[in-house]
Amino acid sequence: MTRHLITSAIPYINGIKHLGNLVGSQLPADLYARYLRGRGQEVLFLCATDEHGTPAELAAAKAGKPVEEYCAEMYETQARIAEGFGLSFDHFGRSSSPQNRKLTQHFAGALADQGLIEEVSQRQIYSPTDGRFLPDRYVEGTCPNCGFEDARGDQCDNCTKQLDPEDLINPRSTISGATDLEMRETKHLFLRQSKLKDELDEWITTKTDWPVLTTSIAKKWLHDGDGLQDRGITRDLSWGVPVKRGDQDWPGMEGKVFYVWFDAPIEYIACAQEWVDAGKGSDWESWWRTDKGADDVRYTQFMGKDNVPFHTLSFPATIKGSGEPWKLVDYIKSFNYLTYDGGQFSTSRGRGVFMDQALEILPADYWRWWLLSHAPETSDAEFTWENFQASVNKDLADVLGNFISRITKFCRSKFGEAVPEAGEYGEAEKALIADITARVARYEALMDAMEVRKSAAELRGIWAAGNEYLQAQAPWTTFKTDPDKAAAQVRLALNLIPLYAVLSAPFIPTAAASMLDAMKVADMPWPDDVPAALGKLAPGHAFEVPEVLFAKITDESREEWAERFAGKRD
Repeated sequence: MTRHLITSAIPYINGIKHLGNLVGSQLPADLYARYLRGRGQEVLFLCATDEHGTPAELAAAKAGKPVEEYCAEMYETQARIAEGFGLSFDHFGRSSSPQNRKLTQHFAGALADQGLIEEVSQRQIYSPTDGRFLPDRYVEGTCPNCGFEDARGDQCDNCTKQLDPEDLINPRSTISGATDLEMRETKHLFLRQSKLKDELDEWITTKTDWPVLTTSIAKKWLHDGDGLQDRGITRDLSWGVPVKRGDQDWPGMEGKVFYVWFDAPIEYIACAQEWVDAGKGSDWESWWRTDKGADDVRYTQFMGKDNVPFHTLSFPATIKGSGEPWKLVDYIKSFNYLTYDGGQFSTSRGRGVFMDQALEILPADYWRWWLLSHAPETSDAEFTWENFQASVNKDLADVLGNFISRITKFCRSKFGEAVPEAGEYGEAEKALIADITARVARYEALMDAMEVRKSAAELRGIWAAGNEYLQAQAPWTTFKTDPDKAAAQVRLALNLIPLYAVLSAPFIPTAAASMLDAMKVADMPWPDDVPAALGKLAPGHAFEVPEVLFAKITDESREEWAERFAGKRD
């Protein structure tokens, strides 16, 4: 049986992430992991905090704390919020771990042994005002490609073009804002990615099942302009993985650290080591090394489109270039951006909903459902409060919640809190069972293909089928003339609830657990045989009428939240 290794792009440590970050990687990865576990598959789902580089240093300085202390505090915060959203990581690690430090230094040594590391003397931006060299993220300016005025020295977030700090127009220091920058001589290590261009191109060309978004970005980086360029993998920083060649010092590299985009993806592997060292698992190498049993592993990565170049090119270059039998990714699921009410999320302007704020005002399942059912797969998606309210109220309250409330309350009023005795199912019941069976098969196919929005739509259709059946058969009317027939209708409708719970658990795990608890079902396997699953609750099986599963969002609440998260006005 295939084992499934799943990783989500690891979030930067510099602050709490917004809903767009969540839906761009961690949440759909969790959806897929929960689905596969529900199908009885063996899954290792890993994520971590990305703690090195200038984002960490800048955020720590702004917070007035030593960087190590800041990172430790933010790790705990991000881990707590992830738990609040029900993200079911097998391990949530840290890129600052000893395991990642050692493994990063190992890869650097292996790449050097393969002739793929080059020492390059170069001129780098120096700030006399700050008294130091400025690594790429310590420099901002205008993008020469699209004119975006807040492009970073490594990449423009607006057009995703890879940059070097000296490419920027009107560069400035992010530390002091100084513009009196000058070029001075320094030495760094470069990964000779260009030597692997043809091999990477051939590998990516074989990935015909990857999303167009993923392959188009990779191909653009490979072929546009001068093609795939060698990339600096060291920086003049104090916080990070010290530059070593394996366990040996690297002459001339004293005081430097590896570039965060070199060590961060290696954390995926190190995270599995942390998982083992934490006593949660064993034999991490069987997941990551093809000479240790990883041939039966299917590795899937989830990320936003801004992370695609590094995961399709730079990290595979590290893996391939090492000459060692490490597992390469099999499938990359990439996402476009989620915007907020006609603009961008902004921490500095207080614009948009961030993960901690979301959990303050509503349970996680509300957010999980909306984000996944509106996932920005084929294009950017937009969050508006009007759409959020309408979707939650219709899908969760009116369709799913209303179905469960109507049938359990009706059964209690006419037959008591137990599945009633009933005769044979009629044509309407047989038609519903056949319809649900076909829908479940479509749902499974879409989930297997990681079609997030389409899977949500099919699940919504499965919920709606139960409501439509109740509306058409009206057991409350049937009961007046044929109580036995009404009992059969009620029995089938009640059996839909645990089925809905299992199918819905990847999307709304907390509500799904509440549904099973109410129906007093301790163990409900995945419905590989839908007709059999719809007989799970035998006559006489006791249940409880659950509390309101999803309360509707009022106009007053919507307006209050829209005002609260609108941010500073221009």
